Amino acid sequence: MSDADDLRAITQRLVADARAKDDATGWFEPLYVAAQEAGGAPPWNSDEPRALLAQWTRERRLDGAGHTAVVVGCGLGADAEHVSALGYATTAFDLSPTAIRLARRKHPASTVDYAVADLLQLPAAWRRAFDLVVECWTVQSLPDPPRAAAIAAISELVAPGGTLIVVAHARTDDGPDDPDAGPPWPQPRATIDAFAGGGLELVDPALVPDPERGGRPGWRAEYRRPAAA
Repeated sequence: MSDADDLRAITQRLVADARAKDDATGWFEPLYVAAQEAGGAPPWNSDEPRALLAQWTRERRLDGAGHTAVVVGCGLGADAEHVSALGYATTAFDLSPTAIRLARRKHPASTVDYAVADLLQLPAAWRRAFDLVVECWTVQSLPDPPRAAAIAAISELVAPGGTLIVVAHARTDDGPDDPDAGPPWPQPRATIDAFAGGGLELVDPALVPDPERGGRPGWRAEYRRPAAA
């Protein structure tokens, strides 16, 4: 068995143990610790930004100069560094202290503000504070509950006139998650629609081939919060 297979097996065990204790997020820190001890990273980690995020930023020709961004569940920081390179003053957070420590070590010259934070208990000062909010694969790594609460918290990060981009594995049925399919669990259109609460408008719910999944469908959904009157 490869190291990657070992880490996938560890992930499944940690998730099962946490869910048995009714602790939906208790497996993140132990997984990052286990991955570090194994000399690797969680199974979903990539040293490059998520492919659909990079595709979207290229198409939009984003220039973040003078704007703020936040990356949700940043892990080891590839997405955050990508957003920062576009000129955004970037905050990136993760529940796992080990993930944040490794992200800082991996990017020693970074201007990203890496922080340990719980998506379900975010600082009040972050509410509607960011011009760009990047959510890649975080909510699909959570069961429901607390997935709905996590979606609402992410939506509340978007400033007036700001944009949210959501990247997720996709599925076409609306049934419950398949326990053996994740994490991360592919998500239906209902999850994508749920982000459009709290005043956000769903601009582009694109269902596109995801290069990271061998061309299987992925969500690349864009939302906007109307500018303040």
